[in-house]
Amino acid sequence: MIKFTDGAGKVLPDPLLKPAQWQVLTWMIGGAVTLLLFCSSLRHALYQSTAWDLGIFDQAVYLISQGLPPISSLMGFHILADHAAVIFYPLALLYKLYPDVHWLLLVQAIALSLGALPLVYLARLSGLSEKQAIAIAAAYLLYPLIFNVNLFDFHSDVIAVPALLWAVLSARLHRWVGFCLATLLVLSCKTPLGLTVMAMGLWLLLFEKRRWQGAIAIILGLAWFLVATRFIIPHFGAEAAPLTRHLGRYSYLGTSFSDVVVNLLLKPWLLLGGLFTFDNLEYLVLLFLPVLWGLSWFTLTPLIGAIPPLMMNLLSTVQLQKDLIHQYSLPILPFLFLAVILTLAQGKGWIQNQRGIIIWSLIGFLLLSKFGYFAVRYMQVLDTWQATREAIAQVPATGNVLTTAWIAPHLTHRPTINLAIEGTETSDISHFNYVLLNVRHPGWRSSPDIQKRFVERLQKDPRFKQQYQRDDVYLFVQPS
Repeated sequence: MIKFTDGAGKVLPDPLLKPAQWQVLTWMIGGAVTLLLFCSSLRHALYQSTAWDLGIFDQAVYLISQGLPPISSLMGFHILADHAAVIFYPLALLYKLYPDVHWLLLVQAIALSLGALPLVYLARLSGLSEKQAIAIAAAYLLYPLIFNVNLFDFHSDVIAVPALLWAVLSARLHRWVGFCLATLLVLSCKTPLGLTVMAMGLWLLLFEKRRWQGAIAIILGLAWFLVATRFIIPHFGAEAAPLTRHLGRYSYLGTSFSDVVVNLLLKPWLLLGGLFTFDNLEYLVLLFLPVLWGLSWFTLTPLIGAIPPLMMNLLSTVQLQKDLIHQYSLPILPFLFLAVILTLAQGKGWIQNQRGIIIWSLIGFLLLSKFGYFAVRYMQVLDTWQATREAIAQVPATGNVLTTAWIAPHLTHRPTINLAIEGTETSDISHFNYVLLNVRHPGWRSSPDIQKRFVERLQKDPRFKQQYQRDDVYLFVQPS
């Protein structure tokens, strides 16, 4: 029989499952991967994925796989200037096998689903029964953010979710290599995750009594955050630095990053005013409600690791950071479930049995997951689906393209693609070989009027020839 011990030689509870329970977990994770991949692929097939962000990341990964500089024509700068997410380079190896955006959707589905595996081990190490551990995994997979963020294009943040859990698991098992690899994987996903890793290190140091792992996490997190913000991002595009681009979300705190830091320290009323709002109260209710059954005031210490992303979301004036739809709450999720495990391990929590946990989680999923988008939003564009598909088929793999935000992710395997959106109606279009428009369903940051103005302009431009038109879908070509 295998014995699991910590660094001091203390024997830990057996985290392994019996074959029957292991089979259940395997089916749960496999089913989740299948469902998530099917839903994101269907959304993409219905021309509902967007240039921001699936098109951006698909273009960058494709260019890396082709040995080209991953300069996003949609953003106007190098992909490493956008949060220094070096994870896109190893992801490009998949595109070398076959360049297809579904690789990103598959990676996302696997990453989100795999978070259930370390959670089960962590639950068992904490002394929970097999049924409780399986219930924790089910609650995680049914947590609305998992399903919702999977529909919102692709974001490298998803890879950090299981990696954070593996890092904690490795720390508790005193597995140095696993801990360091998992931590580095987290850091490779996004610059702000360096702050999350630092906070995780502080929690490991003070409350988990993992002195060395905590110190390593703090040092690695701080070092990466400084290297990324001071060297990598400025080198690849200072004007694109996230600290500058996203500062408008915290404009009430100052006009520069240094102003924000100073005001947070010297003007606490600004901090309190930003925190205590109705929007933040609503956000916290949404965040905690799906797992409220397993939380206690006395077992919230794991949430120390979630303080950086939680504070950034609460202080932001952008509503996208205060919902269970977008990626901003993902780094909070691992620590939220660690708090749930700690609660159950201490015999607390409103619900402690498997059936009750799953029923609560299922109700939360039905209430807060956006599966209804398929009927309410996504299917409404079926009237132009065939025309859009035919038009895209007439656009070769080479040539510069101007199109809508919803069509763009289907044509991003090229160095130059831009959007026909608000503010670009009078921009120079002479360098585009193909212009593909959808007047009826214009997509993000556009309208039928904007698309009509583009169509009228192109019909009058002698350089362009109208090659295709059906159901308000237009394709214009500029012969070379």
